Amino acid sequence: MKVTFGGTPVQLAGTEIHVGDTIADFSAVKNDLSPFKLSDIKGRKLIVAVPSLDTSVCDAEVRRFNTEATKLKDVTVITVSMDLPFAQARWCGAAGVENVITVSDYKDRDFAHTFGAYLPNVGLIARSIFLLDENNTVKYVQYVPEVTDHPNYEAALAAVRT
Repeated sequence: MKVTFGGTPVQLAGTEIHVGDTIADFSAVKNDLSPFKLSDIKGRKLIVAVPSLDTSVCDAEVRRFNTEATKLKDVTVITVSMDLPFAQARWCGAAGVENVITVSDYKDRDFAHTFGAYLPNVGLIARSIFLLDENNTVKYVQYVPEVTDHPNYEAALAAVRT
């Protein structure tokens, strides 16, 4: 799949995800450096992938989903980025983000490759959103066409509410 990053076309690495696919698992690193596995989270999951929490669009996006998370029933919101766990913890504390789980894919890039969201030329994750049901079947996918743009919040939230 191709997206643009700052207007330049880039090819995403990994397997492109489609509605109906089932995700076996992925691993990442929690802010305290302990391991994270998708399989540890039960129920529905909204995965919000961002390039870096320290950019204005990512900051606004995760703050928005942090606020929305308080209104969503039976769904866990997980934010994945390549930021180091220490940077994620610092950002969450400064931003007051407490309603989403933030995990880092810096170590193995397992999420990035599993979800076809890896930007190999810059070593970041493409902005994307995935809704998984309780069996990890994909119910909604959004790869944002221009990585530096905001996602379609309303479409993602509508998918969660149905």
